[in-house]
Amino acid sequence: MDTADWTEDDEWELINDDGFVYKRKKRRFDPTAASASASTAPDPAAEEKNRRERKKMALIRIKMRYQKEIDQWEHLSNTLKTMQELTRNQQQRQEIETSIDPSMSSPLLPAQSSDSTNRRIVDDLLIQVEAQEAIIRDASNLCDVAEAMCDSQLERTKRSFIDLPIWAASPRELLASLCED
Repeated sequence: MDTADWTEDDEWELINDDGFVYKRKKRRFDPTAASASASTAPDPAAEEKNRRERKKMALIRIKMRYQKEIDQWEHLSNTLKTMQELTRNQQQRQEIETSIDPSMSSPLLPAQSSDSTNRRIVDDLLIQVEAQEAIIRDASNLCDVAEAMCDSQLERTKRSFIDLPIWAASPRELLASLCED
């Protein structure tokens, strides 16, 4: 940098650039440079319109992302409620069956029990196993959905760093914008 640009008393000024606050040395005012930069400055109305459009698009993307996440959570909640209802129904059915036939509640039956009783016990055990299998399958599906949500959140987080507007410019434009006030 040219030393003529800096003031002799080394005063510092605070700069607030859209929430990014930093300190730099004060510069002398050069009227010829100010008039040259004013002539190349873009239209403030067009800049404001572009800024609003970018802001609107960013808000739309955020809204869509949150809506998708809300839908996924609602799906998980509904699946969990369904699983709870199935479990509750099976427990009620078991209680009813054991109240009707108390011999069903004892796991060990005498060897001389009738063939129909054994068949009924086997059928009841098969029903229980099938219900447990359905619960395990539903829980597995819930885990898959939760894992997919986590993966998509991780991908969105990665994408937010990759899609920064700083990467869109050429290296020369990036250096020029970094060197500007």
